[in-house]
Amino acid sequence: MPFYVSPEQAMRDKADYARKGVARGRSCVVLQYAGGILLVSPNASSALHKLSELYDRIAFAAVGRYNEYENLRKAGVTYADVTGYQFDRNDVTARGIANWYAQTLGTIFTESPKPFEVEIVVAEVGDTPDADQIYRITFDGSVSDEPGFVAFGGQADQVAAQLKERFSDGMSLAEALGAALAALAAPPSSSSSSSSSVSPGNGDQQPALNAAQLEVAILDRARAHRTFRRLRGPRLEELIAESRAATATSASSAPESGSDAKPGPDAKPGPEEPPTGPVPGSQDGTPKPPSGK
Repeated sequence: MPFYVSPEQAMRDKADYARKGVARGRSCVVLQYAGGILLVSPNASSALHKLSELYDRIAFAAVGRYNEYENLRKAGVTYADVTGYQFDRNDVTARGIANWYAQTLGTIFTESPKPFEVEIVVAEVGDTPDADQIYRITFDGSVSDEPGFVAFGGQADQVAAQLKERFSDGMSLAEALGAALAALAAPPSSSSSSSSSVSPGNGDQQPALNAAQLEVAILDRARAHRTFRRLRGPRLEELIAESRAATATSASSAPESGSDAKPGPDAKPGPEEPPTGPVPGSQDGTPKPPSGK
């Protein structure tokens, strides 16, 4: 007979195994902007996609083991097509697909000896920014609603912290791409850098990502039917240049904001100008003559 392992220990071992597999990859970012939803993933391969379309206004993003999340993507496309054919195209929503993915991954995590080493995000663009939906589904079937933005895979907590400082409502596409690239290129945390073989003083920033190393897609709110569109080639290079120029402009204008600061204790006061308005205490609005001299 095999050795007895408690269910708690078995679930803990499976979660640790899947979590380590997901953390070995690079983080992906999904965030809202004024015209829709932006999906950014570091991916040097032009054939193996991490970002894809599930339905008319719904996109899919994943990190982890490629063969596992590719099977999930195909199954999600089939589920969406069958649901839209049996009922109505409007009945296919990101919430319904996220719940279906949660049930599938939860069953695999519980019953299979090896869990899936994946994390996926299902995003749907609405007619207005308030109607946008972003759902994150982890390897154990947990679902979380992520308003505004989400970072998953790799150093997700660190990337999410950097993205939180740069994200704002109503950003343009170039601004949103700049925020995503800055968060993905953020320096590693002290805990992760101490565990790696690279010394902490050997560079603080990761190399900047170029167009050949990125997979970028958007859900365009202005489109009527199929909103998913990939950004590649000259268009992506143009957006990267615009985002970096906007970032450099904001960084150079930051020191100028200190000109309105209060003067120091050694600063000499400048000459005071005579008052031109009515002096408090006068009845007719004319200034009172100075008393004493």
